[in-house]
Amino acid sequence: MTTWGFIGSGNIGSTVAKLAVLAGHDVVMSNSRGPETLSDLVAELGPRASAATAEEAAAAGDLVVVTIPLKHYADVPVEPLRGKVVIDTMNYYPQRDGQVAELDTESTTTSELLQAHLPESKVVKAFNNIFFGHLATLGRTEGDPQRSALAIAGDDSDAKQVVTDALDAIGYDVVDLGPLAEGWRTQRDTAAYGTLYAADPADWSQGAQPSPAAVVRERASQAQRYRDQAS
Repeated sequence: MTTWGFIGSGNIGSTVAKLAVLAGHDVVMSNSRGPETLSDLVAELGPRASAATAEEAAAAGDLVVVTIPLKHYADVPVEPLRGKVVIDTMNYYPQRDGQVAELDTESTTTSELLQAHLPESKVVKAFNNIFFGHLATLGRTEGDPQRSALAIAGDDSDAKQVVTDALDAIGYDVVDLGPLAEGWRTQRDTAAYGTLYAADPADWSQGAQPSPAAVVRERASQAQRYRDQAS
């Protein structure tokens, strides 16, 4: 059994937490407003869930998910995450996060920013390119022909294996994009962002469609070609 810590409990965080609980794991939830504001979510998640501060959730988690607006990444506690595997789900939206010059010029990625903030943690990119409603419904047991895959990226092979095992436990295969620097290939406005899991790419509320590893890999390679054409 693994304890998942969550820094952020919005749509993606709460959805991943539900999947982790269904897989038999414990979850410790946190947000920016305080543990007392998470009572309804914890009650919904059941006895395997608890609420805490961000520092407490970071300390409690064997695996910690950072799922907050990018503009707040520097608020992620450093000390309790030393040596831990940290999943980054963040996307860059300038209209929400403000302009970040390094991201505008594509000289770095969101996960590399978080890794620089957490120099002694092992950051792995995941969950950033799937709508939470699709994530909630697409999980399947291993070997199911309708099983979907999620993309990951990271600089530490052992950390990526931890995340691969965690995603397998909640019902997903994995496509390894390589180092954190390649995580941009599933960011917003790429072929691998969102639409590949949508039954109706124009209206994500209309349900999900499976997206196996081959499709995720191909969409990521298309994103590479788009970037080459733009340069």
